[in-house]
Amino acid sequence: MGFPVTYTEELFPSMLLLLLTVHDVLTHLVMSCFRLLWLPPFLRRESTPPEIQFPLNPPPSAVILREFLPVVKFSDLSDPPENCVVCLYEFEGAEEIRLLMNCKHIFHRRCVERWINHNHDTCPLCRTPFVPDGMVDEFNQRLSAACRTAELAAEFSSVSG
Repeated sequence: MGFPVTYTEELFPSMLLLLLTVHDVLTHLVMSCFRLLWLPPFLRRESTPPEIQFPLNPPPSAVILREFLPVVKFSDLSDPPENCVVCLYEFEGAEEIRLLMNCKHIFHRRCVERWINHNHDTCPLCRTPFVPDGMVDEFNQRLSAACRTAELAAEFSSVSG
């Protein structure tokens, strides 16, 4: 049996899908024309403002994780994905990206660094830890040293202030 379907309920999703498809095609056409004319894409914000990109005082773990994760040029990769799953923008040849060592996912450098700055230590996509098993001890040693240094700096600034 089921529910009766009227003609308008069947037509509306088809028309909506057609409209969205036409919009997507026109957007790609305009962006392709801009690339052919060597014009910058006007719909894409190239970078985030500095105050959003990096906080003034990132946690010590964020600073150390940035040192552990390699930065590579997108053009140097073989068989890379088309876009970043964090911001959904396409990768471009000269962009710097972070290659996660455990899971081999890649992200724009600024996207994964914003993720790290929020005290996350796992891949945004699959939740695999950033630090490989063989480097956990080194990471923990560096983190404890950085935390002790930060505590000493805080004590010194409170004494001298």
